[in-house]
Amino acid sequence: MGLLLDEKQFQFCNQITKELVNAGISENQIEVLGFKNKINKNETFNFPVFSYKSISINGHFNDKNFIDFIAKPFDLLINFYELERAPLMMVSVSSKAEFKVGFGSVDKRINNFIIDTETNDYKVFLNELFKYLKILNKL
Repeated sequence: MGLLLDEKQFQFCNQITKELVNAGISENQIEVLGFKNKINKNETFNFPVFSYKSISINGHFNDKNFIDFIAKPFDLLINFYELERAPLMMVSVSSKAEFKVGFGSVDKRINNFIIDTETNDYKVFLNELFKYLKILNKL
């Protein structure tokens, strides 16, 4: 399972991961990638993070974590961002994930399934996600 986060949602990463684990997903099956506009030299993160510098002017990806993330054939990619930001959308579109889930505020063509809530309500988002994954026999 892949989890793609915008910097505004980094604060929810641990809680989302805990909720996923509580739902029966092994922690080592969850891969996280975050996007931050600008990464300062002294900043550290608990998961891989990319920035605009990870994308060349030609639109090519030049960050190993970034390239590895989009190449993985995840069963599920959670696009946990609510603003249409080009780098996040590039990852979502380029991802080899089988099933993509995201928010209604983002271009509807990116995700296979849309949950219309806000990122602050991550518990509601995850409850709805698991409810519908069971209905769709994806879980």
